[in-house]
Amino acid sequence: MNSPEHIDYLAIGHICHDLTAKGRVIGGAAAYGTAMADVLGCRSAVVTSSAPEDDWHAELPNTFIHDIPASNTTLFENKDTPTGRVQTIHAVADRISSSDVPAAWQRASIVHVGPIANEVDPQAIDLFSNSVVGLAPQGWLRHWDKDGRITCKRWSAAAEYLRLAAAVFISEEDLLNSQMLDEYRRWSRLLVVTEGAQGCTLYFENETLHFPVTSVPVVDTIGAGDIFAAAFLVRLYQTGGSPSAAAQFANKVASLSIGVAGLREKMAVISQELAEK
Repeated sequence: MNSPEHIDYLAIGHICHDLTAKGRVIGGAAAYGTAMADVLGCRSAVVTSSAPEDDWHAELPNTFIHDIPASNTTLFENKDTPTGRVQTIHAVADRISSSDVPAAWQRASIVHVGPIANEVDPQAIDLFSNSVVGLAPQGWLRHWDKDGRITCKRWSAAAEYLRLAAAVFISEEDLLNSQMLDEYRRWSRLLVVTEGAQGCTLYFENETLHFPVTSVPVVDTIGAGDIFAAAFLVRLYQTGGSPSAAAQFANKVASLSIGVAGLREKMAVISQELAEK
């Protein structure tokens, strides 16, 4: 596809492979975010990096993809255990810098910066002075040992960059302690903490608002947080800045996504449900 002059929704971060019992499947905040934005009628694009043999267009047929060639594609393996999820990273693609973002895409209406393996230079955020920027710092909060076993760490640049985003998204699983929550609340204009089956909590303008979610059968939670963030950002933009409306909509969409497995299957269910409303 020829790159258009204007993009509604731009994601920055690695499209990756997730290693499952059924083999490798597409993953990453950039993949789920742009797929969700496409369902919501946005012209979407992604800046990513992966091995040349990987072609993401089958899974993301309507997304414009700027892919930086790398020796490897980022590869994650997730295992659920009685004490929580164990995550291992087996390979990492190349770093994404400001210079990798096409000039025309720097005017995107919505930008979702979603690193998954410390691969995005945070200075790229400075490119988007006229965009609604959503920042999901999970990839900057990850550290892994020589065996690829991932643990959480502090992001030393958080105070500098969180304040530049219209909304910051973080899972309660990534919060190291209450001090980190207090800091992120102070540094963010709008902090959204996703809480799985409990919904989400918003912190903005000295307010704390919790939005519960209806309990639904769970088949696959992969990508739910990324789908939530994309739906939140699109609705925030569409409403001219209503966090409450965005949270309610994102909760609903993320809940729909966990009832099936697979990116395309999730998008089909969400699209059908929204079309019926």
